[in-house]
Amino acid sequence: MQLKVIAGLGNPGAEYAETPHNVGFRVVDAIAADAAAPWRAEAKFSGLVARTKSGALDLMLLKPTTYMNLSGEAVGRLMRYFNVALGDLTVVSDDADLPIGRLRVRADGSAGGHRGLQSIIDCMGGGAFARVRVGVGRPERRDGGLVGYVLGRLEPEAEKILREVEAEAAKAALCVARRGVDAAMNSFNRFNLTITNNAEGGQAADGTAGDAVVAPPAQGTGLDPK
Repeated sequence: MQLKVIAGLGNPGAEYAETPHNVGFRVVDAIAADAAAPWRAEAKFSGLVARTKSGALDLMLLKPTTYMNLSGEAVGRLMRYFNVALGDLTVVSDDADLPIGRLRVRADGSAGGHRGLQSIIDCMGGGAFARVRVGVGRPERRDGGLVGYVLGRLEPEAEKILREVEAEAAKAALCVARRGVDAAMNSFNRFNLTITNNAEGGQAADGTAGDAVVAPPAQGTGLDPK
């Protein structure tokens, strides 16, 4: 039975729990809850871990407690301890370059300015791991800056949309672990749930006019990690 790792990125502490930057934590929390897999603190990994086995899948979930910018320390320690290949790692993170309502699965790539991803790339010696990127958008006003935005709270409507996308991201991460990154990209990269306001002449979060659009993923990609 091959061990797969899904690492959700975020910051520890109640003050960060509901922020856009912590979508990774919330996604792996959803996976653990659905599998009834309890979290436990592991000092040797500098993180919280949960483990579940189903069929041919042996899955380890990780929430680094190092704070975002040092996420690679926790991921690297766990990966080396269990001798997990880089290709068996999936990382879930927020992405300010994607609008709220979108998610993207990628097989590899750069950090794209995300310091948590950059830390993992630095510690693992490369970026050849899958990532599930959850769109959180950028602030309309620049007075608080991007840092203040991702570490703050969204408006209620945007937060509701984000929670729905997080549920799809949990399915996408499990799909990567179970069926591979190509299957996950084909099933989930069309997902589009955007905020619109036609009555007032508004635009979707991705800049296009129209009502909220949902492109559902393929069937058979629920949270049961079989």
